[in-house]
Amino acid sequence: MKVTVLGLGSMGTALAGALLEAGHETTVWNRSAGKGEALAARGAARAATAAEAVGASPLVLACLSDYDAVHGVLGPLAEELRGRTLVNLTSGSPEQARASASWAAGSGIGYLDGAIMSTPPGIGSPQVMLLYSGSSQAFAEYRETLASLGDPVDLGDDAGTASLYDTALLGMMWATLGGWLQGVALTGADGVDAVTFTPVAVRWMTAVNGFMSTYAPQIDAGVYPGDDATLDVHLATIEHLVHASAARGLDPRLPELFRAFVGQAVAAGHGGDGYARLIETVRAGGRA
Repeated sequence: MKVTVLGLGSMGTALAGALLEAGHETTVWNRSAGKGEALAARGAARAATAAEAVGASPLVLACLSDYDAVHGVLGPLAEELRGRTLVNLTSGSPEQARASASWAAGSGIGYLDGAIMSTPPGIGSPQVMLLYSGSSQAFAEYRETLASLGDPVDLGDDAGTASLYDTALLGMMWATLGGWLQGVALTGADGVDAVTFTPVAVRWMTAVNGFMSTYAPQIDAGVYPGDDATLDVHLATIEHLVHASAARGLDPRLPELFRAFVGQAVAAGHGGDGYARLIETVRAGGRA
């Protein structure tokens, strides 16, 4: 398969490298000169212009700094892109993705919007997810090629869905890493190394995964039984985290946030409900 990669930052370089490793005839282009030598040494063709790069392949991958950069480069090349497929792996919002898909459809361009759920070193591993949404025809046609980058996950025809998932999943990542750092600091204050604590924390995440799978249908049904643990129980346990953190001189803001989040629902009379009840607080912008 002939593939073009536009943008040779760390991620774009990793994408092009994985395509070359998989045996695809890869053309690369970057806005600023001086990048791509290592890829050329591995067999990539370096295009002098974006138009030349687009013309080299039926499948064009864009991985630029933002959507403005994508449209700045590709807006003038709509005619060159006509009849080709553009896979936009640039980070942005669902609204930007949908606008880009609308522009592509009006220009006769197949369009997929993508989200890369990895850092550059993970590209090419089948363990890494890349999320795609947009043209189902384009996904089916190029799925095998996209699998060179990681496991391709089709999220449907709404081009904004991949960005939506990306934003939600990154929020989960930051919340999880924040809780892990609090745990590392808490146990570390009593002499436990991070490398000693972390395997136990990772094993605990298996149970947390189970909680999410249990709570998801409760959220969809709007029914929040407290048959595993009520919010009253959660609040009492969070008090231990607040106390232990304060006693060790740690930053208390994260456990205090947990306490305020759960405490608000308890104060509103929902102490006997399960943890999934807190979705109502999130949906109400903190007012529920």
